[in-house]
Amino acid sequence: MDRLPTPERRRLTALAGHRGDHAAARSGLDDPEPSVRVAALRSLHRLDRLTTSDLDTGLEDPAPSVRIAAVELAAGRTSPEIAHLLADRDPAVVETTAWALGERANTSPETLDALMKVAADHDDPLARESAVAALGAIGDDRALTTILGATRDKPAVRRRAVIALSAFEGPEVDDAWQRARTDRDRQVREAVEELLGPE
Repeated sequence: MDRLPTPERRRLTALAGHRGDHAAARSGLDDPEPSVRVAALRSLHRLDRLTTSDLDTGLEDPAPSVRIAAVELAAGRTSPEIAHLLADRDPAVVETTAWALGERANTSPETLDALMKVAADHDDPLARESAVAALGAIGDDRALTTILGATRDKPAVRRRAVIALSAFEGPEVDDAWQRARTDRDRQVREAVEELLGPE
């Protein structure tokens, strides 16, 4: 298959996941093209033959698209560990990792700290937004201060923070919601109205 053009190799690798061809799907993991390796991961997942070792390899892949696919597929599992990718050099990988951590049932204190750092300090607003959403999904009281801080970030992050606050209660939360009702961004105002109803 290595003599075929990349689109055809990608197509055949993706089809392997629908045809039950485990060997063909697995062979794509070693393909030189990232898009084929992504297709291989997804096909193995579809066939229920994706191992933790496969994911570990995908998480360390030099191509961001492969790391993203591996993180997405790891979201519904307890292993492998993915929190280290919150420090990835590619913002899209960080964004996806934050989302995936919000999907997992258990979060260690170290992972929570890493998510709070991304939510507060990451240069990319999409990464911050995703981290805020994950913190809201986790609902740990330690994250409240970080989420409150995010209510003063860019509009998309503020909107996400307003939604994340639904996991918490207290006067600080009430104050943040009241402030959001008069936010200059319409989507932020609408988010709090969806949660609490009109004032």
